[in-house]
Amino acid sequence: MPAEIEFQQPASLNHRQNKFCFGKSLRLLCAADFKPVFDNAPLRASHQNFLILARFNQLSHARLGLVMAKKHLKHAVERNRFKRLVRENFRLQQQAFSGVDMVFLSRNGLEQLSNSDFTQQLNQQWQRIFKKMRHHRLTSQAQTSPANNTKAKEVNANVKTADL
Repeated sequence: MPAEIEFQQPASLNHRQNKFCFGKSLRLLCAADFKPVFDNAPLRASHQNFLILARFNQLSHARLGLVMAKKHLKHAVERNRFKRLVRENFRLQQQAFSGVDMVFLSRNGLEQLSNSDFTQQLNQQWQRIFKKMRHHRLTSQAQTSPANNTKAKEVNANVKTADL
């Protein structure tokens, strides 16, 4: 008796349904995508061996760009290893970074890190970016909200009159 054969959906359908995928829409691909991040990156997380620049975008999802210089990582094997590690780590955390473009830049000494050490350091830097992102959104929201500004002025006026 032949075994039951399970038919899977085509990969293209799985790709659209999976919220943890890393398709082309989640990548910075051309110079025009990278330029705004390099020119104006209000969010930065620096580590001895790498740098992450981030900037808010007008999209509902996060995008990632990778810059692995031959100057810092001599062998293609090393460059590819770190690209895979960054992409995988970003893929798992992309929901937290919606609306942000990020660029990962390598620095000297990156090849010295083991995969686990690198992942740990990268997670710490993602957390720093996330905190700065949250802080930046809260402060910009408070500054742009007219209701908050009028309430703050009323409170300040009440405090000044109470002091007299």
